[in-house]
Amino acid sequence: MTLSLSSVAKTYGDGTRALNPTDLEINPGEIISLLGPSGCGKTTLLRLIAGLEVPDNGANIRFGDEDVTRLPVEKRNVGMVFQSYALFPNMSVRDNIGYGLKMQRLPRAEIQSRVDEVIALCRLEPYANRAITALSGGQRQRVALARAFAPRPRLMLLDEPLSALDAALRLELRDELAALLRQFGTTVIFVTHDQDEALAIADRVAVMEGGKIRQIGTPEELYRNPQSAFVAEFVGHAMPLSGEIRQQTLCLEGGELPLPDHAGGGSVYVRAEDLRADPTGPLQAKVETVTFLGTHYRLGLTGLTGQRMFALHHGASSPAIGDNLRLSIAPDALICLPHS
Repeated sequence: MTLSLSSVAKTYGDGTRALNPTDLEINPGEIISLLGPSGCGKTTLLRLIAGLEVPDNGANIRFGDEDVTRLPVEKRNVGMVFQSYALFPNMSVRDNIGYGLKMQRLPRAEIQSRVDEVIALCRLEPYANRAITALSGGQRQRVALARAFAPRPRLMLLDEPLSALDAALRLELRDELAALLRQFGTTVIFVTHDQDEALAIADRVAVMEGGKIRQIGTPEELYRNPQSAFVAEFVGHAMPLSGEIRQQTLCLEGGELPLPDHAGGGSVYVRAEDLRADPTGPLQAKVETVTFLGTHYRLGLTGLTGQRMFALHHGASSPAIGDNLRLSIAPDALICLPHS
């Protein structure tokens, strides 16, 4: 099902504009992430699509050819999974999954068939008759997904679906969730503030800030070609290289760096993984902090620009705090943004 949004906005009674007029087109079976910091409007947009909020006048929300702008939530055939999962603790896994189907008064045989189908897809067979209270956080998350998919919704909405889990389990279930969503083949929109989660799961990511979509694209497009300072800093934590540009050369405190022809005299950014230790590099900085992160070291650097910078260092050992370090940046690793 194609989802089309046109001029969808939300203003509350006190005059607060939670979402500016937004246009968005989502293809059938596509997984879209709404990514951004708290208060950016992503959950408001999700609730408007679900029918849990009423948009401002002039908005248009279409599910395929159907105008659902004023349709109540119970008539939109939308599946939803929220942070709390909202599972019934007094019911088994099987009864939780089948609850919505019973409310639809489907025949018992059809309920049984659909429940069996999603239990198998979500690999919940060993837990089908267990109480919800006997499950781990990851298992509960899969039950919540199975329950949402059992009615075969035409659209699935997920609001921070992994936020209730600890860090290690979130990482484990991130890829599992991506695989599950693609197995079901339903159009999916999910809200997150975690850029790694968005990049790992979504086909396209809409980066939001200040009630607006600032940029939308594939994970690779957003990471490699951010169109604004906000997107560059939020997706991949790019750092500004503050200095003066003279004749296609960026003059920093710690040295001079040739710029590519397309730089255009605007802002220049670099990511920590592209700031490399190089004995013959044109830049220099002083090592202020060293953090061991298992696969690499994260170095805090001073003296390159007017603010602390970070570099990732791979190797069996790390430079020591206080060392002077030579650095280089490949020209194609620089993120060059036009004047805003």
